[in-house]
Amino acid sequence: MTDFVVVGGGIAGLVLARRLALGGKTVTLLEASDHLGGTVTRHEVGGIDLDAGAESFATRGGTVAALATALGLGGEIVEPNPAGAWLQPAVGPAFRLPENSLLGIPGSPLATDVTPIIGTRAAWRAYSEIFLPGTYAANSKTIGELVRKRMGGDVLDKLVRPVVRGVHSADVDNLPVDRVAPGLRGAMRRTGSLSHAVLDLRMTLARAGSAVAGIRGGIARLVDELEADLVRFGVDLRLNARVTSVEPDRAMVDSSRVDGRVVVAAPSILRGKADSGTRVVLATLVVDEPSLDAAPRGTGVLVAEGAEGIRAKALTHATAKWEWLARRANGKHVLRLSYDDDHENLAEVAREDASRLLGVRLATSTVLDFARVEWYRPKVVDGTPDEIPLAGESIAGTGLASVVAQAESLAGSLLGDAEG
Repeated sequence: MTDFVVVGGGIAGLVLARRLALGGKTVTLLEASDHLGGTVTRHEVGGIDLDAGAESFATRGGTVAALATALGLGGEIVEPNPAGAWLQPAVGPAFRLPENSLLGIPGSPLATDVTPIIGTRAAWRAYSEIFLPGTYAANSKTIGELVRKRMGGDVLDKLVRPVVRGVHSADVDNLPVDRVAPGLRGAMRRTGSLSHAVLDLRMTLARAGSAVAGIRGGIARLVDELEADLVRFGVDLRLNARVTSVEPDRAMVDSSRVDGRVVVAAPSILRGKADSGTRVVLATLVVDEPSLDAAPRGTGVLVAEGAEGIRAKALTHATAKWEWLARRANGKHVLRLSYDDDHENLAEVAREDASRLLGVRLATSTVLDFARVEWYRPKVVDGTPDEIPLAGESIAGTGLASVVAQAESLAGSLLGDAEG
């Protein structure tokens, strides 16, 4: 008998187990695979240890930074190159993303770095939203609905949609506003318009530093330190423990029963299939091409849907984004491209896409190594089956900041219930 049984050893499960153990509870953690961390893991490409999943985290709320600090990694938190990313539109050459924007939403629609992307007419349409009441469309359910109503379809399709697609691997009409842009509704009501709200939030981010951050050596270091803490706190870690069914007070692992209050941080348990959700395929190239030293597209390129001849939805020039990685790569360049679907001969597809997106011809001989990773972004779970508490991306939303915050909050509630 254990106080809590945490099903799933991804970041949410690890954070839950750690917090519950810190609260003095006995915890058993069950993970179906042979490793902890879920998609927050690493792989070696071209002799370089790289993140195979998340390579940064949103700084909003300070939750991930607080966790990293508690794990002894506070001094290892780093900000990315401020050069920023570019956008490859469906038609025409790539542009640097507008400086005063949030998820592609322009804070200054008539700015010279906005009008070339969306056109003068669309820019004036977007600007005119300042004459709408700040409450108009404030109750929009998704980021797509909000932008469409306030600024029009061109801003949505030419700016916001490709940014959200590249960052969150999801469509704008499927992402709740508060999950991808916390505080945007309140800022809109306070300032009276969507563009002014963006400028307000951008100013807040500027005071706080970069909107995203990383960890020197890779985000996967979080998993290493979480696992070390769980071992130190006496958590019973069980790998290769595939849970077949759960009830509020027990979990079945094959024919064995583990008693305790169950918390599920593995959405596949509830849906019955591990691959349910949005497919994401990542292609990583390590290349030797001195022309990339100048970072011709900043830290990477987000791609509008329908961009001719390009199959990737985003490219991250990782060695341009992170100084620590550039030093580790010793003159080589790390490029990571994301896709919605797999492609035959993905290494060649990724090389061709990278050449077009970066504006630099990458010959086959420049590619030193290639790696492919596939994972699934889980669907949102509605409700709590059988009164079993849920954690993870399917509940919290996309990104480490959301996942860690929800797991910490849930653990606090469970500890409060236990004390009550």
